[in-house]
Amino acid sequence: MGKIVTREQLVDLVRADRAAGRTIAFANGCFDLLHVGHTRYLLAAAAEADRLMVAVNDDVTAAEKGPGRPILEAADRAEIVAAIRGVDYVTIFAEPTVAPLLALLRPDVHCKGTDYTVDTVPERSTVLAYGGRIAIVGDPKGHSTRDLLARIRE
Repeated sequence: MGKIVTREQLVDLVRADRAAGRTIAFANGCFDLLHVGHTRYLLAAAAEADRLMVAVNDDVTAAEKGPGRPILEAADRAEIVAAIRGVDYVTIFAEPTVAPLLALLRPDVHCKGTDYTVDTVPERSTVLAYGGRIAIVGDPKGHSTRDLLARIRE
């Protein structure tokens, strides 16, 4: 099971992993109402490096997904993500994008889902500036929390 950590703890953990010669992958998202697309994304991201850290949107930024969102509080979403095989560290972030966190942690690979291309990743310039790599991982975008919520409401 992954550890839920603060940003400061994550910096220390990444430093220790790098000193031990481990590579770091980074994934992020809201992860509200976890579905198979999320698990496939995270399992594929974990395969990109020795360690996987996941940043979960806080409740304020997750609310931008639409009315009634998030369904689950950030702490609950983080705990669920931490329970997924392959996830080593989970932290909650409040910024509109993960660019500041990427610049701080400088993971070897920034993983995004298949709804992006390498050229459309919002944090692309940040990752390339520190010499990181972008990986598009997971299955085709056939699953979404928005669609799942619509089915539940029917």
